[in-house]
Amino acid sequence: MKQHDNEFMRNELRLPELTVRGMLLGAILTIIFTASNVYLGLKVGLTFSSAIPAAVISMAVLKMAKDANILENNMVQTQASAAGTLSAIIFIIPGMLMIGYWQGFEFWQTLLVSACGGCLGVLFTIPLRRAMVVHSDLAYPEGVAAAEILKVGSNEAADSQQGSGLKEIMSGGIVAGLVALLSNGFQVLSGGLSLWFHVGRGMTQFPIGYSTALVGAGYLIGIASGLAMLVGILIAWAGFVPFYTITSALPDGMTMQKFAGAVYQDRVRLIGAGAMGVAAVWTLITLARPVIDGVKESIASVRMPQNEQDRHRMDIDMSIKSIGWVFALTVAGLLAIFYAFVSPANLPLMQHLTFVLVGVGVAVLMGFFVAAACAYMAGLVGTSSSPISGIGILGIIVSSLVMYTLCSSFGIFDLPGGEKFATATAIFTTSIIMAIACISNDNMQDLKTGYLVGATPWRQQAALLLGCVVGALVIAPVLNLLYEAYGFSGALPRPDMDPSQALAAPQAALMTTIAQGIFSSQLAWEYIYLGMGLGVLLVIVNQLLKRYTDNLCLPPLAVGMGIYLPPSVQTPLVIGAIMGYFLNKKLKERNGEEGLTSGIRRGTLFASGLIVGESLIGVALAGIIVVSVTSGGSDSPLALVGNDFADTAEILGLVVFLITLAIFGKTVLGNKNN
Repeated sequence: MKQHDNEFMRNELRLPELTVRGMLLGAILTIIFTASNVYLGLKVGLTFSSAIPAAVISMAVLKMAKDANILENNMVQTQASAAGTLSAIIFIIPGMLMIGYWQGFEFWQTLLVSACGGCLGVLFTIPLRRAMVVHSDLAYPEGVAAAEILKVGSNEAADSQQGSGLKEIMSGGIVAGLVALLSNGFQVLSGGLSLWFHVGRGMTQFPIGYSTALVGAGYLIGIASGLAMLVGILIAWAGFVPFYTITSALPDGMTMQKFAGAVYQDRVRLIGAGAMGVAAVWTLITLARPVIDGVKESIASVRMPQNEQDRHRMDIDMSIKSIGWVFALTVAGLLAIFYAFVSPANLPLMQHLTFVLVGVGVAVLMGFFVAAACAYMAGLVGTSSSPISGIGILGIIVSSLVMYTLCSSFGIFDLPGGEKFATATAIFTTSIIMAIACISNDNMQDLKTGYLVGATPWRQQAALLLGCVVGALVIAPVLNLLYEAYGFSGALPRPDMDPSQALAAPQAALMTTIAQGIFSSQLAWEYIYLGMGLGVLLVIVNQLLKRYTDNLCLPPLAVGMGIYLPPSVQTPLVIGAIMGYFLNKKLKERNGEEGLTSGIRRGTLFASGLIVGESLIGVALAGIIVVSVTSGGSDSPLALVGNDFADTAEILGLVVFLITLAIFGKTVLGNKNN
């Protein structure tokens, strides 16, 4: 390992990391963030990364203890962020109620799927750590941001240079928090601007999202990923959407604007999912060598225990023996819960066991594949922007095709409720895959944070496993509470309920539709095939750029995300990446390499502050909304204006967004003599 100048990275350092008080605080934060994320995910289809708010809260609480340290704070945020991210399983599991297979959330089944799938996500990323964290230049925006916050906030890191960093983090946090409160809380600012315009007989849009946190994340991911996402946006909105709206007949009673939106949802996102699938496979192929080397290193360290003391403590993962025991336990748990899940169908024993073994086998094998892809995506664009639901789409397609083959060979479709059973088993299998995917997506950010602040990897991996178990305990009761209170689109617990108040659960609805489309042979495969062809083309273009140019590249996974993700989420990422490139160029011209280093540090801290501010306000608003709606109030309890203020809010939002960009730029550039 390379030499580290940070005092927390010394090999002989023996500070308390995984403490009882830290685990208790992590468990409390886990409950808060998981509940908030479950509600927001079901309401709008988005979740927030809880790593940074957890780090900030942990520092504030543990500061009261004299012997608290940066490594203990890091463990708290590691545990809490794992559980907060595990809530992404809600993107698929409500499908069980939408198809009528469950009448309410099965507590033990939901608990074990979340806990065992999450633990597998932790295990599958352990051999990836060296390849993707230590020996990689991936950005890991939230991981870097959390590390900067921990460094600046630690009492031990109070030298003059790091002390000045607190100003940038506080400034960014206040700016982003205020903007988030005005837009998401008071609703006097719009969250974005969308300009729709005609292209011949068709239509497309030019959107700008105003999220300051995503601008910060864009600054951290860098110009290559930012431009690749821009290419994806252009392929989707300057290519496919206008083409399909021009060449397709407008359905009766639908406006052209709604038709363009439907084309994007039903066709273009499937193209994006196909492109991401190919890019994910290619990513896995390119990572194969370093991953194999990492596994070999781990095995070698087990075979030579006498050399353990010679290895740096920051290079020690969980032992192969521990990984083996946890893996065996989690797979046994999945086999047991899958057996219980299939039991109501009353199938012959051999068929019953075949479904169990195949379902768990598909989930575990595909889980390892998506773990590598998600870890890479997290490094590329960050946890919050990583399209986990895109992985879910690939998962539901693979699971449905496997279950379709099994059900056809066993004659299940000829039985009453056979199609419903097939759909349910596909959704259940995908739930395990999603739990693995969302944890791997978050896990690498946490390991990056740990690597930057001097944590011991095996202790972090233990904290992540603990976070998965605590988070799983929260998800099932919160899901049931929300279902009983509001219901989901197409699944209401009581006949007298108002469907307009139901939670949309958009990803679960989309994946359930895909599964039903496969079993009824009505899925639009041509768009997925088109996306796969496009993905192959993107891989070839990227390889050619790398071979024949000095600095140009076009990461195919980022382009696929550009096609798949809503453009309002991506435009601030692209703006942040491009702005960072030009600011850094100006810094280098004005002050040379030293000025560039200083400016990048200021920019990283301010960008971290932007992510912190919006995340903390997001958590607070989620809590307020849940309390309001549960007591019969509005889902916008702080709103000061009505719908008639929307046009003014768009203009005000744009003005405030531009002011935020100007403040960001001034912070990075600093004084001329900096």
